[in-house]
Amino acid sequence: MFKDYGAKDATDLAGLVASGEVDADALLDTALAAMERLNPKLNAVVLVQEEAARAAIRRGLPEGPFRGVPFLLKDLGCEAMDFPSHNGSRLFANTRYALDSAIWDRIRATGVVAFARTTAPEGGVGPATESAVYGGPTRNPWDLSRTPGGSSGGAGAAVAAGIVPAAHGSDGGGSVRIPASSCGLFGFKATRARFPDGPYSGEGWAGMAIDGFLTRSVRDAAAFHDACAGADLGAPYWAPPLGAGHIAAIRRPPRRLRVALCDTTLDGRPIHPDCAAAVHDAARLLESLGHHVEPARPAADIGGMMRAWTDIVACGTALSIRAKCAARGHPLEPGEVENVALGAIDRAAAVSGADYLAAVGRIHAFGRELSAFFDPWDILLTATLAEPPAMIGRFAHTDRDFVHFRTGPGMVFDYSPFCAAFNASGQPAASVPLFWNGEGLPIGVHLATRFGADEELMALCAELESARPWAGLRPPLTV
Repeated sequence: MFKDYGAKDATDLAGLVASGEVDADALLDTALAAMERLNPKLNAVVLVQEEAARAAIRRGLPEGPFRGVPFLLKDLGCEAMDFPSHNGSRLFANTRYALDSAIWDRIRATGVVAFARTTAPEGGVGPATESAVYGGPTRNPWDLSRTPGGSSGGAGAAVAAGIVPAAHGSDGGGSVRIPASSCGLFGFKATRARFPDGPYSGEGWAGMAIDGFLTRSVRDAAAFHDACAGADLGAPYWAPPLGAGHIAAIRRPPRRLRVALCDTTLDGRPIHPDCAAAVHDAARLLESLGHHVEPARPAADIGGMMRAWTDIVACGTALSIRAKCAARGHPLEPGEVENVALGAIDRAAAVSGADYLAAVGRIHAFGRELSAFFDPWDILLTATLAEPPAMIGRFAHTDRDFVHFRTGPGMVFDYSPFCAAFNASGQPAASVPLFWNGEGLPIGVHLATRFGADEELMALCAELESARPWAGLRPPLTV
């Protein structure tokens, strides 16, 4: 195993490849060895394609910022001809693709060496990763009895444990930021439509879903975002153009910002004391850096947004299952999907076309409500989750009542009441690993800003990382 592999970020490893100190094959050997040792306990990495990775090295890797660095693709989206996918579901197991997606084209151009996929819950639904197609739950390297989050839970577990320094994820309701919080990583959700969705879709979940990355460092995320930003040909809409880019932005501190501190949920309910403590700790750090922090929270219809989000995702889940069954020529069979997916089909059947459009309208109205909050404020500071990482099994896909799974007492929205708001509004948001509780579990803090202001938010995250470096904090189960 290459020395100090697990302690280095992707930028460091790429520098070693560029200098000739190590080659891509040796790094891939190291990543595979780490996977062999750690994955039996984590169940995070699946569908290994070592020969595809070796062939990419033999052909000659692109001269991108991460040339030669081992990498993993989420087992949901990021369609790639060399990487079959289960899409988190027995129904979609071993799906192969005739074309590469635009996002994979851009990721590949960074020079990474992708060699496998990472686990995801069925349909990308939920804040845990426990899909039946993988034979068991994915576990958190900080505490194997707890979830690494979802839906990019496998990516979070693999990066936190040091199998790879960075991995692809996606975020339709917090699916990058929830694993980042749960695994002590950096996770950034870009402005809506910042990355391409084609050619397999025009948008995900009425524009609420977007690709992303789980990284140890802000600079790695900044470089991935710069490399992958921009619409693909025929995209239905574009994000506001970037300025000089994320890497340029993190090279200098941002201007001093007005930060609204919210230590409750967005609708005023209390959160776990550890999570509230993380918010206040981050507020003190921001104040010490010269930012202005005051208590405030938005006046927006959070409950209405979540009901609309739930109906849109139910319809999206039902559509994908219906399309798969139509393509193969026979209906869904018993056991092919889990109960949450069946519940989504049930819910979608009760949503008319007019209801669906009303839900999209509610999301758009919410985006305007939430954006109005940022007229006097630059940043909204909250916890990423309302509780520490959940125990395995709490969000298993056993509940066929889809609305209850999302919005029932103690269920997904109570656990994760912050992230989806910014999928709905389309605004950029990040989870930053600044706090660990008394049990040694990471507790992420969440920062959100105005639509299109990705670079300023990334610069703020880099300033926080510089003020309180987290790179040396590693889980018990690690390379």
